[in-house]
Amino acid sequence: MLTETTTDRITLYFKEGSSDKVYQAAIEPSGAGFVVTFAYGRRGSTMQTGAKTASPVDYPEAKKIYDKLIREKSAKGYTPGENGTPYQHTDKAERSTGILPQLLNAIDEDEAQRLLVDSGWWAQEKLDGKRVLIRRKEDEITGINRQGLIIALPEPIVAQALTIGSQHWIMDGEAIGDVLVVFDLLESACVNLHAQPYSRRMKLLAQIVKDGGAGPIRSIETATTAKAKAAMYRRLKEQKREGIVFKHHNAAYTPGRPASGGDQLKLKFTATASCIVAGANGSRRSVKLELSDGSRRIGIGNVTISPNHPIPAVNQIVEVRYLYAYPGGSVYQPVYLGKRDDVDPAACTIKQLKFKSSNGVDDG
Repeated sequence: MLTETTTDRITLYFKEGSSDKVYQAAIEPSGAGFVVTFAYGRRGSTMQTGAKTASPVDYPEAKKIYDKLIREKSAKGYTPGENGTPYQHTDKAERSTGILPQLLNAIDEDEAQRLLVDSGWWAQEKLDGKRVLIRRKEDEITGINRQGLIIALPEPIVAQALTIGSQHWIMDGEAIGDVLVVFDLLESACVNLHAQPYSRRMKLLAQIVKDGGAGPIRSIETATTAKAKAAMYRRLKEQKREGIVFKHHNAAYTPGRPASGGDQLKLKFTATASCIVAGANGSRRSVKLELSDGSRRIGIGNVTISPNHPIPAVNQIVEVRYLYAYPGGSVYQPVYLGKRDDVDPAACTIKQLKFKSSNGVDDG
């Protein structure tokens, strides 16, 4: 469990930006057994309620479901502390920075075509790496993942970071091996830039990352005109890259993911999913994959692990690229991309999948 309690009942809090949420869970007697109930909602509002058990179960099973639920909410940053500080009173508290990235909502092809000709939107490649923010405070360089937790950085990135700009800044980017491609500047010379328009933040970023395409820290290519955006879109598709990102040039930086829409959007050309490893397939270099569907896990097939990757352990989260998924969840032509230590188990759901429709057209 997340914390020691005298009863099987807990209230968790989460506060981030405009979000101020409460989550309650409990094991309650029901007939000859027990049920696991939950309630959630904005603090001070009417709570939505439900149960994680379709029917009463014995206490050990209820406790197992209850503890799993609390672990999942804890991994997403919920905490028993009423101030809602993510990871407070958990084993991740010492790694928590409170610095979170702005996350993107997905769009379809029609919306992408509209943004390609809209002068208010700029375009960048959607990179196939791990989201990483990097902070400098004097001679201390800190890597931060998408959960706001401190992570180790490759030495070449740290070495270049110590040569960049003022002694106090925060950049946002995508790590690909020993290279960090940066695309936003959140703070510079101790000045918070969140409220500045994206065009201003990018101008300042270009001033401090001068060798934009050479070193371990590189600035991303950005297309700002309709002609340049169209050319980038065609090139990325022809090269079978992961996708394209659209950002409004006048937008502020808002941590977290909007419920819908937003001023930073993405179109993925290929389908990917974060999956849970269920186990190895004997002596073969392949593992079984699962995703959550409500309170149960379902198998979605196997993926081969190439010799340059170690075999991931059971319950490790991994990223897989695939062509589409069949009804029921099996993925077609999966390709193993690597382990993910920055994704919550709760995010590994069947809702990620892109299914093949009955008429042969992929449904996104």
